[in-house]
Amino acid sequence: MAARLDGATSRYLLQHADDPVDWHPWGPDAFAEAARRDIPVFLSIGYSTCHWCHVMAAESFRDADTAAELNRAFVCVKVDREERPDIDAAYQEAARRLGAGGWPMSIFLTPDGEPFYAGSYWPQQAAGGRPSFRSVLDGVTRAWTTRRGAVRASVQAIAAELALADAARGTGAEDAEAEADRALAAALRLRDREHGGFGTAPKFPHPMAIEWLLHRHARTGDPEALDAAVGALTAMARGAIHDLVDGGFARYCTDAAWRTPHFEKMLGDNALLLPAYAAAAVLADRDDLAAVARSTASFLLTGFRTAEDVFRSAFDADSGGVEGGSSVWTRAELVDTLAGAGLDGEHWAVQLGADAAGEEARPLQLTATDDRVTPLPDALRAALVARQSRRPRPRTDDTVLTDGNALAVRGLVKGGLLLDEPEWIVAGAAAAERLHGRVRDDGRIAHTAVGDGGFLLDHAATALAELELFGATGDTVWFHRALSLAAAADRWFRDERGGWFDTATHELFSRPKTRTDDGMPAGTSVMIEVCLLLAGLTGDLAWRQRAIDAIPGSRAGAQPTRHGWLLRQLEWLSAPQREVAVVGRPGPARDALGRIAQGRPRPGAVTVVAHAAADDIPLLAGRTEVDGVAAVYVCEALACRRPVTSVADLGALLS
Repeated sequence: MAARLDGATSRYLLQHADDPVDWHPWGPDAFAEAARRDIPVFLSIGYSTCHWCHVMAAESFRDADTAAELNRAFVCVKVDREERPDIDAAYQEAARRLGAGGWPMSIFLTPDGEPFYAGSYWPQQAAGGRPSFRSVLDGVTRAWTTRRGAVRASVQAIAAELALADAARGTGAEDAEAEADRALAAALRLRDREHGGFGTAPKFPHPMAIEWLLHRHARTGDPEALDAAVGALTAMARGAIHDLVDGGFARYCTDAAWRTPHFEKMLGDNALLLPAYAAAAVLADRDDLAAVARSTASFLLTGFRTAEDVFRSAFDADSGGVEGGSSVWTRAELVDTLAGAGLDGEHWAVQLGADAAGEEARPLQLTATDDRVTPLPDALRAALVARQSRRPRPRTDDTVLTDGNALAVRGLVKGGLLLDEPEWIVAGAAAAERLHGRVRDDGRIAHTAVGDGGFLLDHAATALAELELFGATGDTVWFHRALSLAAAADRWFRDERGGWFDTATHELFSRPKTRTDDGMPAGTSVMIEVCLLLAGLTGDLAWRQRAIDAIPGSRAGAQPTRHGWLLRQLEWLSAPQREVAVVGRPGPARDALGRIAQGRPRPGAVTVVAHAAADDIPLLAGRTEVDGVAAVYVCEALACRRPVTSVADLGALLS
């Protein structure tokens, strides 16, 4: 059997290089082989820190009999969803039409790459209502050999549903506020008022939907939006999804009460949660949530950040061969550890949710009944850190992905402005400088260090991160880089019917155009924000029109937890269009004005704090100090006000 994955650069593919399954990398050779043999393709998509991917690999892909059946009846293709998010996006969309989705993704294709059957994790033996993987393989093989017409009908039905979704009418600016209103009503219906958050088990953080609710409150003053967002953030910070020892948040919880996390930590989740906690801290005046934001930023900068000033992708769910092995505690371990530090171990075992019977190892959580996130005493946390540091550590996926890194930069800059943490902005700038090295001669940016031109989200998220840095620092280099990258994205990915595709070329059965903000935002959602910012900075309303034309015909009003980033843009379009330029030499006066302008969420506002005028950027052209002191220029609805120089006047102008 050929060792086809040996030359892969993906850690996930290399994990499967020695499987008895004859894995092919994605490419035309695999599909040509399937056509030659007239057999289906089995496409398996996962990623290196996915717990259930590991389980399925151990049970099935390393089992000699299962591998023999796969090799006999299928051409098997393995894809890393981190390396090829375009393939993942296209087939996830198809899988959802078949009632499946998630990772591992297990999907069966014709030799032309058309999907006809899909699932996720299938166990080796039937269990929990799931058929065994071998029985699925037998069923697909029988369908392919004896009921080819049914297979073709499934292919055609999926294609028809995808075409219908692609033709859906856009929301448009005139409908933005009504759509946001419908989404708020839906979010409040989904709200779990007992446990916090939205929906039922499995329970996801939904940071983009939470940030939208915070911006909704900032625009309208709606108390229910703020209460739902703050309630979710508080419950998560107190729950076991939040690592009270190392910091950071796990991917999701398997229960509704935030007690049982799926322990992997993803860069995207933590990058998105940071600005949500920071915004909530400001809007709700909650120092405890600010502390969680700072802890999350610290984990980004110490856990995720590499020696090259960029950010790795993920931490594995497993440690020492056990899911959550580094993060769970028996009651005896907890009592012994804390007693050794001179603390009341029995008291804290109760406060941290240890098993009363003393046998089950559990992750820590705060069990006090107040509505705040009480920080652990320094001595207690130090004792836990010391003990936990002696355990096997989770593996890391050190792949540096452009889209995830750009979101981390954006999170650090937004959080740094909201909580007055300038060192976060400096760290974000260092990472963004590294990302800029991935820009190619044709203007496109690569997805990984060794990849070719990347995907829409790589371009949109990097441009957004650069625009956030420009707003925070006034350094015009960031503006020009962002403008160039946005123009390249518009050139390479634009759909003439409105919006943008995920890929620059059409090489899959369907050219993906992600419409949902799930674990990561849709590239289109982020590109809409880039266009709105550029419209304010340049005065070129064509950028704003691109954003409006790109708003997808979506189910945002009915599915708010899956459209959080997009909904935040609808709040933007529903707010007065405002441009704010703070101009002056660095110093206390300018900094105080900048904190008023940038220290809280302001939907619809484009804000820059700059040293001096910049004639090549319309927002800063001709904007200078007034009588030798820092000044703020505010324009609203295309009409400009007289510049102000005092904090009081600016506060009144922006209120």
